[in-house]
Amino acid sequence: MLRQLRTLPKTAAAAFALTLGLAASLLAPATAAQAADPAYRVLVFSKTAGFRHDSIPVGTQTIRDLGAANNFTVTATEDSNAFTTANLANFKAVVFLSTTGDVLNTSQQSALQSYVDGGGGYFGVHAAADTEYEWPHYQTLVGAWFKSHPAIQRATLKNEDRSHAATAHLGQTWSRTDEWYNYRTNPRPQVRVLQSLDESSYSGGEMSGDHPITWCHPQGNGRSFYTGLGHTQESYADPAFRSLLLGGIRYAAGFAKADCRAETGYTTLYNGSTTGWSQAGPGSFTNTDATLNSTGGMGLYWYRAKEYASYSLKLDWRMAGDDNSGVFVGFPASDDVNTSVNQGYEIQIDATDAADRTTGSVYGFKAADLTARDNALNPPGSWNTYEIRVEGERLQVFLNGVRINDFTNTDPVRSLQQGHIGIQNHGTGDDVSFRNIRIKELGGTNPPQSSTYEGESYTSGQGVQPADHAPASGGRTLGYIENGDWAGYSQASLTGAKTFAAKVSSAGAGGTVQIRSGSATGPVVGTVAVPNTGGWETFRDVSTTLTGTPTGPLFLTFTGGAGSLFQLHTYTTAWLRPCFHRVGPEDLSSGPTHFSVWLRSITLTRRTSYVMYET
Repeated sequence: MLRQLRTLPKTAAAAFALTLGLAASLLAPATAAQAADPAYRVLVFSKTAGFRHDSIPVGTQTIRDLGAANNFTVTATEDSNAFTTANLANFKAVVFLSTTGDVLNTSQQSALQSYVDGGGGYFGVHAAADTEYEWPHYQTLVGAWFKSHPAIQRATLKNEDRSHAATAHLGQTWSRTDEWYNYRTNPRPQVRVLQSLDESSYSGGEMSGDHPITWCHPQGNGRSFYTGLGHTQESYADPAFRSLLLGGIRYAAGFAKADCRAETGYTTLYNGSTTGWSQAGPGSFTNTDATLNSTGGMGLYWYRAKEYASYSLKLDWRMAGDDNSGVFVGFPASDDVNTSVNQGYEIQIDATDAADRTTGSVYGFKAADLTARDNALNPPGSWNTYEIRVEGERLQVFLNGVRINDFTNTDPVRSLQQGHIGIQNHGTGDDVSFRNIRIKELGGTNPPQSSTYEGESYTSGQGVQPADHAPASGGRTLGYIENGDWAGYSQASLTGAKTFAAKVSSAGAGGTVQIRSGSATGPVVGTVAVPNTGGWETFRDVSTTLTGTPTGPLFLTFTGGAGSLFQLHTYTTAWLRPCFHRVGPEDLSSGPTHFSVWLRSITLTRRTSYVMYET
């Protein structure tokens, strides 16, 4: 959140200091839960009616050891009679440890299905996928059935989701030796894949390059977790694998929260590469091991490359303690961090604050459902996942797969129908990390390719300066413009733009804005004449069709009489965004021959009929 920024004066955008670090392939694993769970019981079932793995005894002992260190007790059995409704009610989770073949009769199958669907947890290890082929529901429960495997060998795993308690301790890849299963079907459409195999790293993969190996999914009111790892006895001595087991057990038992809904169709915005991102305001983020860590502030790291209209935004975040950050959506492009506050919405990350200013709230506007939030939230030190779903003016917030807020914008100064996204670095001591930022566009009827920018957010220029004007959004415009001055906006692409329009005001003689492609001396693709509008707060629309096929960043050159020409407030490369802020007059001493304009925003429209500058 921006507690202080709401009252601080605007400062110039600070340069973003991004510290690149080498990605560690494996972080130091933990074998104890990060926060003490209430005492609970786990049933470990290892009956085999087919091949029997010699790793079962060491696997059972490993789970007992994990329980002793993490406040759960283990009952190990190979007796199928344990599967009754009454007995299963004593356990938070059931682990199928390399079971094989038909091990449950019809009534026992029914008891297990009712147990999981009713809120219990299932965890399948390795050959659990080689089990219960005659029971169709079991394929749904485990996720996929075993097909075949090559010889034991070393392979590289891609850790696709590092927010889950089972994989958060791992790097982006993990090289290890095991027996690598092929599956009869690809479970990805039905599960959240946590790890997949790089089939180019070993011989015998038969899943066409998309080879899930560890996954999870909601099952009724319960939870299912499966990993194909764990064939060898040596696996159970590996601290990283033991941590994976612990995380899977805690998820199945309901203590480690995770968004395990199937996830397809998302585009990565950040997973190590910062291309397209830009810092607004002070502070920065370091970039190490595909993780952004906030430092200093109060600033905003925002995705400059594109605006979004209707979308599902997902990202993983972690705070060290009682820290502070947030995710901003729906704001126009600007290197002024105040723009995100005044024209966007913040989904808060903060362990303690007022209800409308703590985790899951739409900051200052609507508190989360606190009961649902608390039930879905992992504590400080653990990773959490937000889904922020924007459709029209509706904003829904999901925490670890659970909806905790449902907000509809009615503020005429803001619009969720188009805007950028960003993450906040709140200040020194507010340590929040982010991973795996991805987005899925949902379509809808919003006009495409539109973005709004503050006029003073130019990235290059001649003769121009920001000018303080309280009525403007953020309290500033682009000012001190004279004949021959120019401003460039590297963040605003002209590619595909068809028309240009401006809402202007002038108390002087008027002048001309030239729209140029690529540089201050690039091709002129359009011009608009700015007349005397009769006063600083009397606005008029001007527009032109852009010619040719403009590409590259937007540059504006300004011509007119002697002295000061005009002020540029904001501009938009987007569909039309309502103009809600009016810019006040500037005290000009040069006389009525001076051309002065308040220009609130620029809009470059690509497939709709016009682009708009708002003043």
